[in-house]
Amino acid sequence: MNALTVLLLFLGAGLALLIFNHDSGRTFGLANEDFGQALYLLPIAGLLSVGILQGRRGQFGQVLRQIAIWLVIILALVVAYLYRDDARSVGARLTAGLLPGTAVVVTGSDGRSEVIIHKTRGGHFQTNVTVDGKVLAMLVDTGASSVVLSYDDARAIGLDAKDLNYTVSVMTANGRAMAAPVRLDEISIGPIVRRNIRAMVAEEGRLDESLLGMTFLSTLGSLQMQTDELRLRD
Repeated sequence: MNALTVLLLFLGAGLALLIFNHDSGRTFGLANEDFGQALYLLPIAGLLSVGILQGRRGQFGQVLRQIAIWLVIILALVVAYLYRDDARSVGARLTAGLLPGTAVVVTGSDGRSEVIIHKTRGGHFQTNVTVDGKVLAMLVDTGASSVVLSYDDARAIGLDAKDLNYTVSVMTANGRAMAAPVRLDEISIGPIVRRNIRAMVAEEGRLDESLLGMTFLSTLGSLQMQTDELRLRD
């Protein structure tokens, strides 16, 4: 194993440590920023030392080429670490584009998790929500005072929709309808989990898509709506 291979392994191990210790902010007792600087300064110093020694042996041109190549590799590793959050954001957007309805979990600059929901082609915030163990496609609707399940989705999660009492008047995209109050054992989006949530079940044929309303959304720490994405925090 030559010296250059050892340097590459050294850099890879250091980068892995930085990523692993990202949340704690320290590596071997040093702040991650200080450790990162030492990580790429030490190999540079080593390469320059090797270059000086090899240059005295008449291989100076070849050494310069090798140093230039490894400096580029080191720079690429440093850039990859510094812009890791941007890379995650790009990955999240790519996932949302390839798999519509997928809620993407990212780590914010303060180390807290966020759930990001991207707009669909129809201009709505739609995502897959786990309700009582079943995954349902739901429309995020801050104008809905309650979580509202369509008749078919209620049956999908095991509710006996026929025997419910449809006594509450609600407004849907298809006009006014009657709905039945229910309690849902659990609703979750990524790491955000809520239990014993009040909800409604719309009459058969009156709601095309279930709504994720304020009985769930109001329990969140924050809900930030941007042009093409919705960010949820526990």
